[in-house]
Parts: sequence; C-alpha cells; structure tokens
Amino acid sequence: MSNTVTERRTAAGSAPLPVSLQQARLPRWTPAALALAAVAAGCGIGLAAGLDSRIQWGLIATLLFILGTFLLAAKVEGVRQAKDRLATSLVWVAFLLAVIPLVSLIWETIARGIKVLDGYFLSHSMGTLPDALPGGGIYHAIIGTLEQVGLATLIAAPIGLLTAVYLVEYGGGRLAKVVTFFVDVMTGIPSIVAGLFILSVWILILGFGQSGIAGAMALAILMMPVVVRSTEEMLKLVPNELREASLALGVPKWRTILKVVLPTAIGGITTGVMLAVARITGETAPVLLLVWGAKTINNNPFEGAQQSLPLYVFQQWQQGSDASYDRAWAAALVLIAFVMILNLVARGIARWKAPKTGR
Repeated sequence: MSNTVTERRTAAGSAPLPVSLQQARLPRWTPAALALAAVAAGCGIGLAAGLDSRIQWGLIATLLFILGTFLLAAKVEGVRQAKDRLATSLVWVAFLLAVIPLVSLIWETIARGIKVLDGYFLSHSMGTLPDALPGGGIYHAIIGTLEQVGLATLIAAPIGLLTAVYLVEYGGGRLAKVVTFFVDVMTGIPSIVAGLFILSVWILILGFGQSGIAGAMALAILMMPVVVRSTEEMLKLVPNELREASLALGVPKWRTILKVVLPTAIGGITTGVMLAVARITGETAPVLLLVWGAKTINNNPFEGAQQSLPLYVFQQWQQGSDASYDRAWAAALVLIAFVMILNLVARGIARWKAPKTGR
C-alpha cells in the first residue's frame, strides 16, 4: 500500500477504487499575499470612507485579513483546517498588536533623543545652566541612578534570596504562610507608598535628610517581593533528586543548598534579580520624595540631594521648553539603554553560571 493511495473494494467485490489521502492545501505564500491584499484593501476603504486615523485603517485591514484567511481556507482546505488557520492568524495579530507599540516607542525615543545625545551630554551636569537654555547633560543623573539602584540591589537581593530559600527549603508552617501572604501584598503596593513609608520613618521620625540612601531603601522595598517570588519559583524547579543525592552522601542541608540547589537555579535567580532591577530603575515617585534631585554632581549617596535619570526626565519635561524636551528624550533613551544592558548582562551571567550538561 502506498503512502498516499489506499485501495477500497466495493461490497460486490468489484475492482479496487483508489482513494486519495492527500488534501488540498493553500500555497505557503498565501498568508503573506492575503496580508498585503488586506493592507491595500484597508487603506482603500479608509481613504474612500474619509477616515483620517491610520489606526482605523489598520483595524480594517486586520479584520479583512482574518476573515479572508478563514473563508479561503474553508473553501480550499475544509472547515477544520480553516479553524486552525484562524487561530494562527489571531496569534499573529496579537503578536503584532504587542510589538507595534513597543517598536513605535523605541523608534520615537531614538528619533527624538539622538538630537542632543553626545559625549558632552553624557559627561556634564546641568550645573548653573537654566533649564530653558540648550546645553547641560546627565552625568549627575547617571551617577545618582547607579548609586541608588546599586544600593537598593545590595539591600534587597540578599534579603529576597534568603527569604525564598527559607520558604522553599525550610518553611512549611504558619510563619511561611504569613511571609508568603505579605510578599504577595508587597508585590502590588504602589511605589508612592514605599516612598511615604521611608519618608515618615527615615526623615520625619529619625531625622535624617533627603539623600540617595533614602531613595535606595524605598526602591529596595519595591524590589524585594519580585526577587522573592522569582527566586522561589526557580528553586522549586530544582529536581528533588539532586537534593536527595547530596543528602544521601552525608552533605549537610545548608551545604546542599549552597553547592547544589543555588548553582542549579542561578540562571533563573539572576534573571529575576535583573527584572527587579529593571522595575525599580524607572521609578520616579520615591526619588522625588526622598532624593529631591540636584542640578550638580553629588557622589555621596549618604548625604545631600541627588539626581536620577527618571527624575531628570520628569523635571526636564516639566520645564516645557524645546531644549528641556530634547534633554528629556535623550535621558529617556539613556535609561532604556541602561535597562537593556542590564538584561544582556543578566543573560550572559545566567549562561555562564548555568550547570554544564554532560554528553
């Protein structure tokens, strides 16, 4: 019997009838052709109807593409395959709807931020320059962001890591449930609440002034639940067989966690920490309350007001002049690049520290 043809005999014992198992299929270029046709039709309908918004044109083209794909597939391939193509089309449309705003944001930021982004802009502060005039830079904001985010990471990462180790490896009673509950609550608190908490305790009650460390503590509060949750999930993915094998050799539990469990999950843990860092890097409200912002360079995060990139963007945009708008876009571009570099570094560390698999 061949792969594509089977033989079937009638009830009367007549000659075998060939029955093809192959089904009609649309060419592989059909989705691309339908997409182009839908775009052309959507633009034509938009122009004919007098629609000014390109978004409306895109929605019309999307509906035409989905409908055309389903009808054509149902005609040629059958209803079952048409449903499959319909689901595939919806997935692609959802993907494009998610990617288009991101690409648009990045393109707009690059196009506007590149105007003043140069070596001078990166190596100078605002100093005594009025915000309405061209010039100045973000060196003081870069220093403040690096110090505040670095201090927040030094505070939150160890606490979050140890909390996750307790919940996965040791916790199991009422205390673990309470800790898990409060971690879930802290995950959803607004950033302004963390800023108000540090403001009331650190500045109003204890009497310390505005400084980089105050902002770092507020950022650490926002960072800790993300680190706990991501680390907890990564530790749960470590096979129990690895723990049991280590314990069977007489290795203490703390050493098993340190030498077996954590190295196995280090890739996911690093990624989780970097995600938490990326979350706090763009926070403005706690920095505005606790750090205040400064136009000059302050390398000491423990004394005096400091600047940060998100606060710099907010303050420059608030000024309302063309020069301040250009500086705001350039600072936003630097901030995006900073977060992107952090993610690339995290991926490199995760790949470097990942357990090596044998052949």
